[in-house]
Amino acid sequence: MSCRFLPPSVLAAVNCVVGPWGTWSDCSSQCSAGSKDRTRQVAVPPRNGGAPCPDLKQRRGCLGDHAICRTAKEVAKILPDSFKRDFKDPWRRPRMWPRLPSYCVHFRLKQVSLACCLHLWSSQLVRDRRVCVECQGDAVGSKQRCQGDGLQGTRTFWTAASIPGCQGSWVREVSQENCACPQMSFIFV
Repeated sequence: MSCRFLPPSVLAAVNCVVGPWGTWSDCSSQCSAGSKDRTRQVAVPPRNGGAPCPDLKQRRGCLGDHAICRTAKEVAKILPDSFKRDFKDPWRRPRMWPRLPSYCVHFRLKQVSLACCLHLWSSQLVRDRRVCVECQGDAVGSKQRCQGDGLQGTRTFWTAASIPGCQGSWVREVSQENCACPQMSFIFV
């Protein structure tokens, strides 16, 4: 009699055997609470009523601490574009210095405080509206960008420099080099 014709009760049970755990994945969030995963593979599947396989995937919490997170924690200070001026020559004399290039950042507003409704220029700051904020070359800081210019696809924060309590959050959608925002836009301070 061959083994393949034996009833299952006569065959020996084979328990599941799994391999070692793989390495943990990167944190799912760069700058906040997220999770990490790791997996392992089945080396020998259970047969003939053997013990089932243990968990093949583990998940644990993590706190993203990518170097770029410091940028996400910056708060942008903005003013209306009517404040545009040449910081090196506020009297607008003929050019004495080369002008540094500007760049524009387009944001989608996510939160806007009620205090923004109290002034004409800040009343343009409305939830879900897309706004353009210009980083004038003269306002670029030591990091070669304007403070608070955000991270692509990440919610960051802003405040209106001249209106107490006017603040909110936005998500950066697009950044353009060598550009100027249209009228009725904003500038980084």
